[in-house]
Amino acid sequence: MGTKKTVSVLGLGRMGGALARALVDKGYEVTVWNRSEDKPTPPNTTRVSTPEEAFKSDVVITCLSTYEAQQPLLTNDIKTLVNLTSGTPEQARNTAQWAESNGVEYVDGVIMAVPQQIGTPQARILFSGNENHYVLDAFGEPVHVGEDAGLAALYDLALLGLMWAAFGGYLQAVALMGSAGIAPERFTPMAVSWLNEMTTLLPEMGEETQSRQYETEVSALDINVAGLRMLTEAGREQGLDTTLPQALHDLFERAQRNGHGAHSIASVIEEIRK
Repeated sequence: MGTKKTVSVLGLGRMGGALARALVDKGYEVTVWNRSEDKPTPPNTTRVSTPEEAFKSDVVITCLSTYEAQQPLLTNDIKTLVNLTSGTPEQARNTAQWAESNGVEYVDGVIMAVPQQIGTPQARILFSGNENHYVLDAFGEPVHVGEDAGLAALYDLALLGLMWAAFGGYLQAVALMGSAGIAPERFTPMAVSWLNEMTTLLPEMGEETQSRQYETEVSALDINVAGLRMLTEAGREQGLDTTLPQALHDLFERAQRNGHGAHSIASVIEEIRK
């Protein structure tokens, strides 16, 4: 899409503002709208007071708080909708169906970056459904993940789930070490090295979940259930909240009870799939 096309950005939170600034930097004529007036207007953009005015642009980008906030704004006055509002796969599919039935060109995307990275190669924009990424290359690297409009949201939540689990595990570990007076700066280098080693195991684990062959000569689930029990008990002894390790212990133990005690950790996916 050439730079002569006009673009509107709906939503001027931190991310929406960053998107508008990146579009300006790429030479687009940018119109912006926000429900409230408390958000600043990005430089060199035109602010309008109603969504209807924003819909006059060739491309409308939505970066709103929720799909519930977005839904009342949708109209067939929109020519091309690039949806960057976070939500579930089903919400994305429903919006894609609405767009098709109303003659609106549509692409669904998710932003795998923080606002400060927008407009740099570090920002990855996953999108699905329509393979035409329209203006997404202004924000970073567009990556098409499939024809199903819900796939971008699915990838987004799966990757964020990994992040949240890793962050939760790190904070639990820092709290445990801190209960003995070990500062994060002393513990974190060892944690980073350990996590890097763990990531090398993911391809093999993924293959096991695909083949559903979980025989192992390395670390059986029985051992890991016992380890999680000790981790939970140690946290309690140190006066910590043990919600996270207890939940993992209960999940692993359920897989153990269902016949996977001698299998690899990958066998726990059979419980998650249920």
